[in-house]
Amino acid sequence: MKKKQSNSLIVLNSDLITKVISELGNENFTFIINLIEELHPADTADLLETLNSEDRKKVVKIIKENFPSETLPSMNVPILLDIIEEFEISHLVRMLSELDTDDITYVLEICEEKLRKEVLKNLPKELQKLIKKALTYDEDSAGRIMQTDYVSIPVSWNIGQVVDYLRMSKRVPDEFYALFAVDSRHIPVGTVPLHLAMRKKREVKITDIMTTNPKIVSVNDKREDIGFLFDQYELTSAPVVDARGRLIGMITVDDVVDLIRQKADEDMYKLGGVTGEGDLYLAAFKTARSRFGWLAINLITAILASISIAFFETALDKLVSLAILMPIVASMGGNAGTQTLTVAVRAMATRELTSSNSLRVFGKEILVGAYNGIFFALLIGIVTGFWFKDYLLGSIIAFAMLFNLILAGTFGAAIPLILSYFKIDPAVAATVILTTITDILGFVIFLALANYLLI
Repeated sequence: MKKKQSNSLIVLNSDLITKVISELGNENFTFIINLIEELHPADTADLLETLNSEDRKKVVKIIKENFPSETLPSMNVPILLDIIEEFEISHLVRMLSELDTDDITYVLEICEEKLRKEVLKNLPKELQKLIKKALTYDEDSAGRIMQTDYVSIPVSWNIGQVVDYLRMSKRVPDEFYALFAVDSRHIPVGTVPLHLAMRKKREVKITDIMTTNPKIVSVNDKREDIGFLFDQYELTSAPVVDARGRLIGMITVDDVVDLIRQKADEDMYKLGGVTGEGDLYLAAFKTARSRFGWLAINLITAILASISIAFFETALDKLVSLAILMPIVASMGGNAGTQTLTVAVRAMATRELTSSNSLRVFGKEILVGAYNGIFFALLIGIVTGFWFKDYLLGSIIAFAMLFNLILAGTFGAAIPLILSYFKIDPAVAATVILTTITDILGFVIFLALANYLLI
């Protein structure tokens, strides 16, 4: 994704946003035009997202003829779709033509099919062909995010030929970090950092300075695999190849930064049971509808936990103190399990937790649960004993706390691996499963012990 550079010292903040709203009310359109010219496109996107729908449309109308095209791929989906409606097809085509192919693909893939077809039909033929091809790839693959503008050079060239080519070619991308050396079949065989090539004499051969066996991305590679590759080998760019190994595009580090951020956001939202993408900017009813599914599942799991409590109705009738204390055990188990779960899901994303080292991780989490369990068991046991003047009850809740914390840590590490084995995203389903297990275990262990020893 190409990032437009800006020398402006203007920083978007709450005071500036307030001033924009005020100047819009005063119809000081000159201020708005001058401000947008000075703002970085990413800040312009943030400004438009902050404004309400009416003010946002006013700003777009004011700057319409000089709307910064780089702002489009920086916006959240609901806002982007709202803004696109303000432009005629010809204007939208002109703006998109100024973007890199990966950014054009991103914008068009979220548009309604009718609009997407209309825009594609009006794009330049060569660009139209590239975007249509990109849209055929899986939305989670390298093909969707790669740039089709790159610099490939025959491996037989020298630096002089490369420099002459860069000066004369009209297809050189605005920003790139490396030259990709290819053989006669257009298969990448090496890479040359641009800064290194520019420092060498004209007669130096590419084969003398290139890095052989470059890290290559397949067009069907998943986004998380690409992020891992760049992170693991500290890449700034990588060639993308088709099924026959031929060079068809490149991915740069700024694209990967976006990927990593998006993946982190997705995982965080999934753990919370929300859709995430544009949730803040959706209408209240749509937001409620998007969250309904997980709330319904949580209701079912809460009913299951309540059913487990119902088996001990007699004990609860005789000892009200059990009803007071039982949420403590379940809550502590839930929190301990969530801590382990969060670490495990993140470790799986970075490939630090795999089936090969899972036993060691389980062993560690059992110890962690035991250490914390012993401390908090003693603490809650003493507090309960003094509170209710019943040291047997204190011993029971201490024992239940110890076991629940150990089991919570174990399940917190095991559930993500089990879900991953069955090709289920742990970030989506792990939290609700873990919460159900720790709640039920916490209630059952505590109430069963109390029922056996006290009733």
